[in-house]
Amino acid sequence: MSYNTFGRVFRFTTWGESHGPALGAVVDGCPPGLSLTEKDIQPFLDQRRPGTSRFTTQRQEPDQVRILSGTFEGRTTGTPISLMIENVDQRSKDYSEVAVAYRPGHADYAYDAKYGFRDYRGGGRSSARETAARVAAGAVARLVIPQVRITAWVEAIGGDAIDPANFDAEQIGRNPFFCPDAAAAARWEVMIDAARKSGSSLGAVIACEATGVPAGWGAPLYAKLDSELAAACMSINAVKGVEIGDGFAVATLRGEDNADAMRPGADGPEFLANHAGGIAGGISTGQPVKVRVAFKPTSSILTPVPTITRDGDATEIMTKGRHDPCVGIRGAPVVEAMMALVLADQALLHRAQCG
Repeated sequence: MSYNTFGRVFRFTTWGESHGPALGAVVDGCPPGLSLTEKDIQPFLDQRRPGTSRFTTQRQEPDQVRILSGTFEGRTTGTPISLMIENVDQRSKDYSEVAVAYRPGHADYAYDAKYGFRDYRGGGRSSARETAARVAAGAVARLVIPQVRITAWVEAIGGDAIDPANFDAEQIGRNPFFCPDAAAAARWEVMIDAARKSGSSLGAVIACEATGVPAGWGAPLYAKLDSELAAACMSINAVKGVEIGDGFAVATLRGEDNADAMRPGADGPEFLANHAGGIAGGISTGQPVKVRVAFKPTSSILTPVPTITRDGDATEIMTKGRHDPCVGIRGAPVVEAMMALVLADQALLHRAQCG
């Protein structure tokens, strides 16, 4: 089977392909009465859309969203909300070689092995183009949790990380890399230009933090907030690793160092650290919820790579067309969307059980 739906109470289903006429999402389980128009969704799509700088794919997509159902007089009705984004700048002819040979690192062979055929135009459903639908759905999810603020940024590109001492949240929206460190952004500009000109690509790490999440969201054992969040982020095309809180680094600590010690506070416990990323036992603690996501280098590159044809013959392939030299750059709005979708779902799950 194919699974295109995520969530338990607040559910969304994405549909469409990279080079089809349109793509979109159907959001179900959204509470009624919330103010919602296209203007609430479009700013998030504008952050993710391609062609905004020389550091992303030059495919020119306006990514204008249309709400087809689920609202009346600017408010949600409680019925399914259908969102559509038209594709207007496809160049399917760029993928003629991909039709007969597999791109290593991409999903070409895996899709062929599973289904017996595949949409080779841009990768179909395996394309990062699919994430536009997630961002649109995530904008709706934010309306369910207005008390939560979600911010994502690029923490590293090509192994070159930001300096935490230089972290400035206001810088995130001032450069094309969603980078909070102006010095790192300047270095990345040179790195990505070099990768693009050489026909290669770079990976990236995205960090995301949600503040204002109250204690108590999540549930043991199979609806843990961190397991849902990890699954949501791992489902993003090109993601190969997810860490909650300190992630793998906690394996290097001693127990007393890893413990998020507590002291009495005026409004509940005050934590002296947040190694757990705001989640304990699968349930939010009231601290910021933190996740880090690793994006692999874009698999569609101009550098020739050994591969095989569909008939099993040895060959080489280089992917023509317009591709991100670092797909992780546009991953920040997508990770934010997945955080919002998970938190909205968990908020409604919590209300359903605990009132």
